[in-house]
Amino acid sequence: MIDVRDLCENPAKYRASQSARGAEPSVVDSIIAADAARKSSISSFEGLRAEQNLYGRKVAQAKGEEKQALLAEVKDLAARVKAASAAADAAAAEADRLVRAMPNLVAEGVPEGGEDDFVTVKTVGTPREFADFEPRDHLEIGELIGAIDMERGAKVSGSRFYFLKGVGARLEMALLQMAMDQAIAAGFVPMITPTLVLPETMAGTGFDVQHDAEIYRLADDDLYLVGTSEVALAGYHGNEIIDVNEPVRYAGWSSCYRREAGSHGKDTRGIIRVHQFNKVEMFVYTTVEKADEEHQRLLAWEEEMLAKVELPYRVIDTAAGDLGMSAARKFDCEAWVPTQSSYRELTSTSNCTTFQARRLNIRERVTNDDGTKGGTRAVATLNGTLATTRWIVAILEHHQNADGSVTVPAALRPYLGGMEVFPVL
Repeated sequence: MIDVRDLCENPAKYRASQSARGAEPSVVDSIIAADAARKSSISSFEGLRAEQNLYGRKVAQAKGEEKQALLAEVKDLAARVKAASAAADAAAAEADRLVRAMPNLVAEGVPEGGEDDFVTVKTVGTPREFADFEPRDHLEIGELIGAIDMERGAKVSGSRFYFLKGVGARLEMALLQMAMDQAIAAGFVPMITPTLVLPETMAGTGFDVQHDAEIYRLADDDLYLVGTSEVALAGYHGNEIIDVNEPVRYAGWSSCYRREAGSHGKDTRGIIRVHQFNKVEMFVYTTVEKADEEHQRLLAWEEEMLAKVELPYRVIDTAAGDLGMSAARKFDCEAWVPTQSSYRELTSTSNCTTFQARRLNIRERVTNDDGTKGGTRAVATLNGTLATTRWIVAILEHHQNADGSVTVPAALRPYLGGMEVFPVL
């Protein structure tokens, strides 16, 4: 969640952040008012409690009629204390509700606007021109080489499910293993993460478990299927004090699940927008001061992976209105998909500053100027995708040949037993 003290002291920048997101800036004033009401109600409760304690000592010393009179006053005071306690709890709950509903403070320099208002940071490589033949889309290629079976996926599980088989299954495993090897070489600890999490973990990461239509929920167990291993990795150090003098880096390998609510009619062909996919996700805990620098590292590692599979891509600085709730800034890497004549997102990396750590109570110990240990403060968290099922789309289309076969990028060949081409069956 956001830093309420900072919001109360510097409300203008939070109003500006809300406006940049296209959200309601008046929530800032509602939070300030709710925080003031919370403090006032707590003060009233504590004052009455102190008075109640004082009366308790008087009653113990009194006798006869005086004692009876004091007992009557104590009874009335107890009722007032109870009411004040309830009012304080209600005020605290309302303040907490407002704070938890407010998205992260947008970082300085993030473009304003919505989905189409991103800024292109750079473009790498040139989209391939197909002068000698008409390119096939990834599903047609996948069927020709025996890699993708959408028909049986739908038969078994419904729409937007699929089977990867043969070279398709091998390609995904190769991609994910290459991503994990790169992450390990960069100092990440490999993790196989749970894909079912508790509601407090899901909410702590920044997802609205009550209203987010993207999330699958198992009602009987009150558990949630994650849409990214970021959720489990964020919760890994929940309610802990950790040492982040050097960034703590994890690479999570997991299946991911998304309902794709509201995407009816969009990307229904093939495996671009599906309900289940696999992914290697980088996740970092670090200090607030090092977060921006670490964000650039995550982006560089994503670009390194894209270079290995020899795809043209662009990097975009996502506009404020298209940021998720937790992100203060997000960079996407989008690869060129020939048959769509457009760039499509393959990776994203977000700096969530202290937003998730505050919700999950993840802190670091502060060192005083004299070298002694001081209090604690929230750490910063960041995440970034290193490889996922969608990469198969761009790889098959960009590296296709006239006969429908696919040339395997050189970096992937060692993970595929030296295979150089996926042949047509």
